[in-house]
Amino acid sequence: MSRKYAHRIPFIVKINHNELLTYPNKYDQIMFGSVDEAWNLGAVAVGATIYFGSDQSTRQIQEVAAAFERAHELGMATILWCYIRNNAFKKDGKDYHVSADLTGQANHLGVTIQADIIKQKLPENNGGYKALNTGGSSYGKLDERIYTHLTSDHPIDLCRYQVANCYMGRAGLINSGGESKGSSDLADAVRTAVINKRAGGMGLISGRKAFQRPMKEGVDILHGIQDVYLDKQITIA
Repeated sequence: MSRKYAHRIPFIVKINHNELLTYPNKYDQIMFGSVDEAWNLGAVAVGATIYFGSDQSTRQIQEVAAAFERAHELGMATILWCYIRNNAFKKDGKDYHVSADLTGQANHLGVTIQADIIKQKLPENNGGYKALNTGGSSYGKLDERIYTHLTSDHPIDLCRYQVANCYMGRAGLINSGGESKGSSDLADAVRTAVINKRAGGMGLISGRKAFQRPMKEGVDILHGIQDVYLDKQITIA
């Protein structure tokens, strides 16, 4: 694959993943490849995932930080799938895995270990820290001004808070397009792209939405996303 495409399309190698054979399933990102292997393949960048908040996150942070340091020594870019994962982040019927404050803190940790590009889920709510700090518990660091001064409930403001946690956008934020839902996929992808661009982000990843469908439909979705970023009338909000 690298011999065929490395000089046509920038080649990125993801060096860790779940192994999905341990029973019961455990969601632990482990290293399958090395930065040097990716460099020998002709890759221009490496990617990795960290599940911040999980039992394994401390080890994952250390492994990925070392890998990203090596990648930069070789002149390669680094991309971090900067997700949070913990059953406690689902509380009172609300899923705070897509909360602006928790994902924003994950973004901050990601760029601190030298991720050039952060891939993060588009925020859908806020107040994860507040929800987890009820009943006398103490979790993370909380300041009410996060919610009153630095953001609002508007989708663009929630995404802008993620960008702010990427060193004010110095490390680029790309949002995930999410799972395929069928007929609404094109509209959902374009909406996500508009929110990301107007918040100061730099792009959108679209995997299942585009590639798990007939070629023409997938191409239409990718073109729709590209059109948003090429349109000069869609600007920072």
